[in-house]
Amino acid sequence: MTTWPPRIMRALEQFHATHPWDHNAHYHRWILRQLPRRLGRALDVGSGSGDLARLLASRAGAVHGIDVDPTIVDRARELTDPAAPVSFTVADALKEAPPGPYDAITCVATIHHMPFSDALTCFRHHLSPDGVLVVVGVYRPQPLSDYLIDAVAIPANVAMAWIKNKGRKAPRPASMTAPTRPATMTFADTVLDARRALPGARLRRRLFWRYTLVWHRS
Repeated sequence: MTTWPPRIMRALEQFHATHPWDHNAHYHRWILRQLPRRLGRALDVGSGSGDLARLLASRAGAVHGIDVDPTIVDRARELTDPAAPVSFTVADALKEAPPGPYDAITCVATIHHMPFSDALTCFRHHLSPDGVLVVVGVYRPQPLSDYLIDAVAIPANVAMAWIKNKGRKAPRPASMTAPTRPATMTFADTVLDARRALPGARLRRRLFWRYTLVWHRS
C-alpha cells in the first residue's frame, strides 16, 4: 500500500475495524462471469468460509473447497446447506487436492501463500480439457504505477466500506477471519512467471490491491 502519514493510516485502520468489508468477495461475481453457465466439477483453492464455493454451486454439479486452516473449514461447513453440492477438505492443495479433472479452478487471495509457479503447474494438471483457471491474487507494490493505483484505491476503499455497511458499525465477516500473509511478488514478476507456466494467460491489475489471472486450457 502507499506510504501515508501515520495519523492518516491509524484513522483508516480504525475506520475499517468498525466498517469491515471483504475485498475478495468484491470479485466473486466477476469470477462467475469468467466461467461457462454450466460446469461439471469445480475446485476452489483456499476456500475459506466457503462463500465462493457456494456461489460456484449455482453453476457446477459438484464443488470442492480446499483450505489448510481447519477452523475456517469448520466454519464453511456450518454455513453451507447440507443439500448443496459442495464439500470441504482440510488439506494442502498442492499435495492433497482431490484428483481432477475440474472444469473450473478458482483461487482467491491464496496463491501468494504457495510457491507460485508450482501452484500454477498443479492447477494446470488438474484442469480438464477446455477447463478454466481464475485467480484473484495480491501483489507487492513497487513501481510508481502501483502507487498511483493505491492512491485511487484508498478513497474507493473507504467509500465501499461505508456503502456496504450502510454507514453503520459491523462485525468482521467470517470470510475475513482466516490467516493472512503479505504478498512478496511484484505484479511484474507475477506476470513473467505466470506466462511461463501458462502461455496465453491474461493478467490485469485491479483496485483494492488485487490482480486477476484467467487461463483457458486448450
